[in-house]
Amino acid sequence: MKKTRNDFRDASGLHLSAETATRGARRPSRMSDKTASCFNSVKAAQATMHAFGRRHPPMITVHHLNNSRSQRVLWLLEELGLPYEIKHYQRDPQTMLAPDSLRQVHALGKSPVITDGEATVAESGAIVEYLVEHHGQGALVPAAGTPERLRYTYWLHFAEGSAMSPLLMKLVFDKVATSPMPFFAKPIAKAISAKVLSSFVTPNIERQLDYMEAELGRSEWFAGAAFSAADIQMSFPVEAAAQRAGLNASRPKLMAWLKRIHARPAYKKALERGGPYSFAAD
Repeated sequence: MKKTRNDFRDASGLHLSAETATRGARRPSRMSDKTASCFNSVKAAQATMHAFGRRHPPMITVHHLNNSRSQRVLWLLEELGLPYEIKHYQRDPQTMLAPDSLRQVHALGKSPVITDGEATVAESGAIVEYLVEHHGQGALVPAAGTPERLRYTYWLHFAEGSAMSPLLMKLVFDKVATSPMPFFAKPIAKAISAKVLSSFVTPNIERQLDYMEAELGRSEWFAGAAFSAADIQMSFPVEAAAQRAGLNASRPKLMAWLKRIHARPAYKKALERGGPYSFAAD
């Protein structure tokens, strides 16, 4: 057959007239319509799921041990207004240690520890920094490069790095002096305990409490004029000192600070959700 300028050849080798080819190009096939519809539906579903994920991020889970440092993690979450869930763990009544089930969350089996999506974060200071950095949107942390930010970082680490060590030693040596043991060993244990406490532990606690008292004479909160996550981190050692190490009205600024943190609505809400916490008295 003789071809003309208005003839075209398709992929199958058939000849098409110009009119037929143009008409076919203007009207997609029925199968193409269905494919496009399917594609658009998938894209719409993906967009919906993506938007849902932005509005509803994975829930933060606090693995909370009763009467422990994890109480301040609950408090921080309440201050930030973040949704979270609590998985409760109870101490062994004899040893006061955390249950073995916590090892399924973190190898050391200690609290506090949080899970946030794929992240598992342990250690109080690391948790505070993680939550403020990833979810705080600038809240509860002084501006970078300011003197307040330097103080904030210092107290954030002082809480566990310095303040808790002698308080923990006091707890241990008080326990040694009062624990059941053979009668002939008890005078020796009590003497050793008393010597360590009087010569090392108690002087360190007193020196640190005096230092904290003086620092709160500079500003209302530990990092400066504004309440910050450093105050949340410092709550446990100061509360422990008030309960176990003789912190009292002789240090009025520390006691006033305790009253201020215990009066905060977020602190009270965290107590409601976390359960009994013997350190909350001021």
